[in-house]
Amino acid sequence: MTKNILVTGASRGIGYQISTSLAQQDHNVIAVARSKKELKKLRNAFPDNIDFFQVDLTSTQQLDELAKYLSESISGIDVLINNAGALINKPFMELSRSDWQHMLDVNLMSVINLIKSAVPVLNKGSHIVNISSMGGFQGSDKFPGLTAYSVAKGAVSILSECLAEELSEQVISVNALCLGSVQTKMFKTAFPDFEADVSPEEMGTYIADFALNGSTFYNGKVLPVALRNPS
Repeated sequence: MTKNILVTGASRGIGYQISTSLAQQDHNVIAVARSKKELKKLRNAFPDNIDFFQVDLTSTQQLDELAKYLSESISGIDVLINNAGALINKPFMELSRSDWQHMLDVNLMSVINLIKSAVPVLNKGSHIVNISSMGGFQGSDKFPGLTAYSVAKGAVSILSECLAEELSEQVISVNALCLGSVQTKMFKTAFPDFEADVSPEEMGTYIADFALNGSTFYNGKVLPVALRNPS
């Protein structure tokens, strides 16, 4: 059955590959990101299956415009994949208030605000997949310079557990995937000398499959998706 799927951070990396994988399976994808040029490129590759909406998810005004678009133009959403994120690699003592605010705004508050906007148009039985990080997975190895990023992603993990309970009466499942090393631009920023084991294409395909099928087996779970930690 064809599903309507909203993917954030869809203009590059893992989000681009998630969108591509879903479109190849003939699902309808609403690709969301800040880069209109890259979104157009994605839509042009799959004109029958991908629509896009350019938005900065940290902007209340733009988020309201997205919410209006979803309510007026989409006949219900079956899957929401919160993939958009940002990373700052800086020692804890050098992190400014604005650094912390940026990490929380992009990695946590944008997820919270988008979910609140999307819930009214989520279909019964829908699945919210929040992309977290092994840096935000309790008990995992932690790395200098990634404190603000890891704290924000850890909050996303807890948010997912809480929302699974909050939204259960509406038959909406919520899970978090804590990703390990994937060879993206963001990963190279964090670990410039490390080669990841997994490509964006491989991870994008996995997340797409989990988004479609994972709620059959999981709800309110924070799941590690990693082969090893950078060292």
